[in-house]
Amino acid sequence: MDLEARSLQPNVKAVLLAKLREYKSDLNNLKSEHKRLASANSNQAARDDLLESGMADAMSVSANQRGRLMMSTERLNESRDGIKESRRTMLETEELGVSILQDLHQQRQSLLHANDTLHGVDDNISKSKKILTNMSRRMSRNKWIISSIIVVLVVAIALILYFKLSK
Repeated sequence: MDLEARSLQPNVKAVLLAKLREYKSDLNNLKSEHKRLASANSNQAARDDLLESGMADAMSVSANQRGRLMMSTERLNESRDGIKESRRTMLETEELGVSILQDLHQQRQSLLHANDTLHGVDDNISKSKKILTNMSRRMSRNKWIISSIIVVLVVAIALILYFKLSK
């Protein structure tokens, strides 16, 4: 995604790079939170082992402490699930972003191809216009030549008739 963003126009590139940095920062924060919670889970297992060894002395552990411990464990599990859900959402968003960038790239290529085709058509139209203009000039010239020939022939016929009839 970094490469795609850097290859775009400067005004779009700045916005996309800022978003990309933000997403990377969020990803790093989520990773560190995940590591912290994962190490907390290993600490939780050690705590559970200690509590089990002390079960012989279960009468001395108050119900209030157990309740708080259960609430803390439940909150920790909820936090872990929330982080997993956030990570899943982040991955889906990243996949969607990649898909959108690919679509935009394909559309850009299509537009560039259409632009090239349009320039080719424009060149062909210009050539056709020149050819038609030349054909029109030739046609006008040929009309004048034919008209002149007809006039000369009519005058020649008129002179021939005049000389024939006047003798």
